[in-house]
Amino acid sequence: MHAKDILIDGYGRIQEEVHAVVDGLSATLLNARPAEDANSVAWLLWHLTRVQDDHFADAFDLEQVWLAQDWEQRFGLGLGREETGYGQTPAEVAKVRVDSGDLLTGYYDAVHEQSLRALRGLAAKDLERVVDENWDPPVTLGARLVSVLSDDLQHVGQAAFLRGLLQSAAA
Repeated sequence: MHAKDILIDGYGRIQEEVHAVVDGLSATLLNARPAEDANSVAWLLWHLTRVQDDHFADAFDLEQVWLAQDWEQRFGLGLGREETGYGQTPAEVAKVRVDSGDLLTGYYDAVHEQSLRALRGLAAKDLERVVDENWDPPVTLGARLVSVLSDDLQHVGQAAFLRGLLQSAAA
């Protein structure tokens, strides 16, 4: 198995988990925040998708799906066009609300498709290319892809945990 196949499998697992978290969850529970300074399921899934979209676009010199396919307008969050969720205040987190999970899964699926196209075109040597010199040591494409994979898996796990808590409280 090649490294790109492992990455494709890993990102496919994120997609499966995003869909599982959203499946059958009401807008009320998607948007619920257990505390004023806590994240919602909607925010967690939006954020992990924004980060994947932003980081893949940067690493592969692509346009962000968020902007190219008008997802920013579809979400209508009133946040900055390039916003990914890093360092947001509780008031900014509260702006990330959806009417249904279809918006979240639709955006994730579009980002996933662009990610897969980029990953399928990888050669082993590409993973050694430096994509960010702002760190010591500089970040390679391989390290960036694993970093995004790790971050996304953590956030989708948090969203699944929060879903369970919210459903238990609502029962």
